Amino acid sequence: MKIICIGQNYKEHIKELNSDYPEEPVFFLKPESAVLRNNVFFLPEFSNDIQHEIEIVIRINRLGKHINAKFAHRYYDAIAVGLDLTARDLQRKCKEKGLPWEIAKAFDGSAVLSEFIPISEFVNLNNVEFSLKKNGEIVQKGNTSDMIFDFDKIVEYVSTFMTLKIGDIIFTGTPSGVSKLNREDQLCCYLQGREMLNLTIK
Repeated sequence: MKIICIGQNYKEHIKELNSDYPEEPVFFLKPESAVLRNNVFFLPEFSNDIQHEIEIVIRINRLGKHINAKFAHRYYDAIAVGLDLTARDLQRKCKEKGLPWEIAKAFDGSAVLSEFIPISEFVNLNNVEFSLKKNGEIVQKGNTSDMIFDFDKIVEYVSTFMTLKIGDIIFTGTPSGVSKLNREDQLCCYLQGREMLNLTIK
């Protein structure tokens, strides 16, 4: 299983990171060992600034390569809520030196994942609301209508470079509001108002 993550896909998040506006989707990979499905995340010793990024995740259900955007909807069958956990301090150091930054994104437990919901349960995938409460307060709120690159464009672009296989998942980007995690923080993720994920930080 590949975990493909799209970066810089919401305008306000780009602004808060002082990044350049992308002309094409930006993506990176996480290993399968990054997946976390239980409700506890232990802060690692190698970072002093682990941040949360709530995202909509799509699940690939067909083998495909060079997929045209107009056919891309046939290649995913469900969506979930995920947390792309990021060691922001390590990421900054890597960026400053022009180095790859997998150590900031691909560590164990950095891809927190809820259960998947079939796309047939959604009226319009381009108008799906999701949010994150941290200690009871909404800190991130997004809608797929705000994505720079929608699901179909993402599938088209990624499949230009690598074959998508059944079971691969794609994190599709985060809205603004990312912040540092501290021990005993409680995170609650929602999809269309439905609670999907609870996470305690230890």
